[in-house]
Amino acid sequence: MTSIALFGAGGKMGVRLATNLKTAPYDLLPVEVKPEGQARLKAETGLTCVDQGQALSAADTVILAVPDRAIGKVLSGFVDDLKPGTAVIMLDAAAPHAETLPERDDITYFVAHPCHPPLFNDETDAAAKTDYFGGIAAKQHIVCALAQGPEDHYAKCEEIARVFYGPVMRSHRVTVEQMALLEPALSESVGATFAKVLKDATDEAARRGIPYQAAEDFLLGHLTILLAVAFGVQPGGKLSDGCMKAIEEAEPVIFRDGWMDNIFSAEAVKASVKSICD
Repeated sequence: MTSIALFGAGGKMGVRLATNLKTAPYDLLPVEVKPEGQARLKAETGLTCVDQGQALSAADTVILAVPDRAIGKVLSGFVDDLKPGTAVIMLDAAAPHAETLPERDDITYFVAHPCHPPLFNDETDAAAKTDYFGGIAAKQHIVCALAQGPEDHYAKCEEIARVFYGPVMRSHRVTVEQMALLEPALSESVGATFAKVLKDATDEAARRGIPYQAAEDFLLGHLTILLAVAFGVQPGGKLSDGCMKAIEEAEPVIFRDGWMDNIFSAEAVKASVKSICD
């Protein structure tokens, strides 16, 4: 049986992962240093934390459910205690891409990150329809990368990721560099920024006299069809001539020339992950 030491088990992500892992055929060894985290894990999952030394002596897999900026420090604190061949699974590409991981050639570094439930989905269950983050009831896709280690460890780690992010549909294999392009560049630098701007613009419309709920309903409804057309989900979808004209006039006003290179270049992505891990 695979033995898994889950570090940060009492945190927000740790509890999510522990909830799914505890029902799988693994020997789960939760590790949490904060008393409030230990209490939360016990209250929400029924699991009891174990001593770090006990967990590391038994584990062949370690999951780090800790913040990106802490991964290098946390891992450096016990990397020498890991058995050769141990697989270390991280939940984000920032730390490995920022080169904050301690060097040790005889262990595996693996990264798995959720795509979160897709905007266009077939969920009908009430719990799944409101599981916006994923990992509870809604189906989602994931991306995985083998940063270092033997090829056969990829399948082992991916299977564990499918469990703790479950229910999972597609699992995409990418490199660490490609995952860093996906996050932070695509999903956060672009996606999260656009999401904030959309909310800011809705607030501005309300400030100018439109009832807020009317503005929100109007924008979110339009986003459904606009995104469906843009991503080819709407069969035969095509934007109106008026909409295309509005885009043509607004794009140079809203966006600076060369903004994509400023976000997606290798140098920009490296600088972004280093800032995240600082």
